[in-house]
Amino acid sequence: MGLWYVNADTLAGSRFVLSPLAEVFASLMLLHAGAASHPGERAWLGAHLPGYRRRLAADPVTALLVRSGLGREWIADFLTPAPGDEESFEEGVERVRAACPAGARAHLTVSLRGPLPARLDRDDLPARAADLLTYVWTEAVSPCWDRRRRVLEADVVARTAQLGRGGWAAALDTLRPGRTRWLGGNRLQVNLHEYPPREISGAELVFVPVTPQTGWVSWEEPDRYAVVYPCAGALAHGPETAVPTSLGVLLGPARARVLVLLDSPMSTSHLVAVTGQGLGSVGRHLKVLLEARLVERRRAGRSVLYSRTAAGEVLVTAQPG
Repeated sequence: MGLWYVNADTLAGSRFVLSPLAEVFASLMLLHAGAASHPGERAWLGAHLPGYRRRLAADPVTALLVRSGLGREWIADFLTPAPGDEESFEEGVERVRAACPAGARAHLTVSLRGPLPARLDRDDLPARAADLLTYVWTEAVSPCWDRRRRVLEADVVARTAQLGRGGWAAALDTLRPGRTRWLGGNRLQVNLHEYPPREISGAELVFVPVTPQTGWVSWEEPDRYAVVYPCAGALAHGPETAVPTSLGVLLGPARARVLVLLDSPMSTSHLVAVTGQGLGSVGRHLKVLLEARLVERRRAGRSVLYSRTAAGEVLVTAQPG
């Protein structure tokens, strides 16, 4: 298994950050796989996969670069620089573009687990990768980035609350269940691959959510390491959660739906998008639920996020369907 050795000071100083570049790369991976994990992804792929495939069909070198860089066990490192704090997509993608060409070719031999194809023995690979990522951002991610950002912020609030309740072991074990685990003794399992362990004590450690159901690790040795993980499924999927009939009678169907959805933190605008209710209606429901102490609110960056309290949880889970 892949292990990082992390001392207490490094773990205590670690934090969650959002990264538009990581979100774009996760979306590129989804386009490359072409398989959805839920209806929302299926609709997104239906809208963007044909154009993506046409673009690669017209550019066989970049198509080969993508196939080679997204290895079965390893991603070519130059494609996934460790996200920076408050880094815009444009700033992040320029770091991909500025990668050393020789280093990029070396990274590809690792992801390929073999020699570099002759067509990739060239110096413009970082620029081609940056251009493709920019295409995915412009065409497929930027138009819905505001919604995605709200979902990611909600995930960070939920993870932070989990951290407060159960400590780092509880928070880390749920990032990528079965892959990421706190093993104790300064040992953080980051994946299932058999690679030499890394001592990262003293470095910056960040955790980065993305909405596609994927993840990876990245680093800029020896200073910064990142674990990218899929955000909570209920947030990513936007599910049609059933409202218990008796709860609807008690609170009113619309207000009950808001309470049921808040098993994961959401902003007012996210609730508007998910429920289809107007902003004023959602605001009134939240005001009543706050006054009844069935929900609570916290700030995450520029958003205010709402989630159920323990009393709200009891009320929802006690209701028969």
